Amino acid sequence: MPMKIVFATQNRSKVREASEILGPGFELVVPADLGITEDIPETGDTLEENSLQKAMYIYERTKEACFSDDSGLEVDALGGAPGVHTARYAGESRSADANMDKLLRELELAGPDAPRTARFHTFATLILPGPEVHVFEGIMPGRIALGRSGRGGFGYDPIFIPDEADGRTAAELSEEEKNAISHRGKALRELADFLKGCHGNTCQ
Repeated sequence: MPMKIVFATQNRSKVREASEILGPGFELVVPADLGITEDIPETGDTLEENSLQKAMYIYERTKEACFSDDSGLEVDALGGAPGVHTARYAGESRSADANMDKLLRELELAGPDAPRTARFHTFATLILPGPEVHVFEGIMPGRIALGRSGRGGFGYDPIFIPDEADGRTAAELSEEEKNAISHRGKALRELADFLKGCHGNTCQ
């Protein structure tokens, strides 16, 4: 029987991605399924702090096994920005197009010799009843493209070229290809392996 676990997000694209990564051993539910429809706070100064804050917010309201991830795009030429502000880089609308436009514009202003190296960075926080807190980390290195390419993925995927993607942007990869190399995929596979192995069996 699949383990039921609450994923502290309202982003259905992330839920679909996480379901693919975790596999059939887990039944993912989201806060809205449990009547929690308010925005989950993200006021930490780091990705790791935000990940813990979101997971704890849901755990305190459900007392059920839950996890959250917080991911950020870190661009070297921009001093690690947008980082913790990745989702709201261009404002509270969380518009992917506006975020990409701002990032490309900032890189242009940094000059033609500015490095385009970057990475997606994820912290996934798992909270089991107790509470028992476990943190997992994943990184996908790459570089920022000169413009958009591809129709898949979400967020900054059309302008991010992973090092392991043969020159294609993350938006040009199939879901299987992206999940195999992505920051979130790495963190969530570690999380799934932990759950399958803890106490000698899948945690219940």
